[in-house]
Amino acid sequence: MNGTALLLVCFMAGMVAQADEPVLLWANGAPGALGTGEADKPCLLPFPASADTATGAGIVVCPGGGYGGLAMDHEGHQVAAWLNANGISAFILKYRVTPYKHPIPLGDVQRAIRTVRSHAQEWRTDPARLGVLGFSAGGHLASTAATHFDKGNADAADPIERMSSRPDFAVLIYPVVTMDGPFCHHGSRTNLMGENPPKELVELLSNEKQVTADTPPMFLIHSSADKAVPAENSVQMYLALRKAGVPAEMHIYEKGEHGYGLGTGDPVLSTWPGHCIAWLGMHGFLKR
Repeated sequence: MNGTALLLVCFMAGMVAQADEPVLLWANGAPGALGTGEADKPCLLPFPASADTATGAGIVVCPGGGYGGLAMDHEGHQVAAWLNANGISAFILKYRVTPYKHPIPLGDVQRAIRTVRSHAQEWRTDPARLGVLGFSAGGHLASTAATHFDKGNADAADPIERMSSRPDFAVLIYPVVTMDGPFCHHGSRTNLMGENPPKELVELLSNEKQVTADTPPMFLIHSSADKAVPAENSVQMYLALRKAGVPAEMHIYEKGEHGYGLGTGDPVLSTWPGHCIAWLGMHGFLKR
């Protein structure tokens, strides 16, 4: 049974994924906070897999929204239910968006990865099998996490900061990747970097240009019919991964407008979650 079929079974049985209490990424206030409202407090919504189905894999989920909002339902809670149905612990990231600019969202996702690793035993996750998954602009954030990371600060007073921010794999769904040229999603770029960002910053956050041999394996999904974020975003990333010798799998569907989430209800688009689970299993991320 593929991931989408399992998700539908869970919904039919009334078994919707249940989150633990939200976890603030910084208990005493996030660095760079512009206020004290909910939008100024990045947090994780943990959905640990049940003890009898947990594979040990964990994924930080980054909903899309053009760095101007967060699509928390079809690119967040529904995704957590699908992952849980496959024994994967999910952690939905509520990261900061406009008026926040780079490097705030990157700092939030790096802190999220470190936080999950620091709670690995409590959340039934293997710190060496922790990935990041993102949709649209959340895919850009996920690809940024996969190309801009560090080993952690071994001397940090905060034990969370001692953890690596490198994800072990990345799943990018109709992602924004490039911040330059004809395939750039200008709304995401403006929200993240402002109206006239310097060339150096555009280059830095065009993540297809930041791939190295240390970039983790990636799974990419896109559609030729996507008019909002052209499929060339995924294609350029795939070619960069291939050139660097990084394992990658990409599926380009002919049809499918931007923002279809898990593709539920479409007989073709709904196949991608199953392909993703198969890819994760092939790489050993779902071993018990």
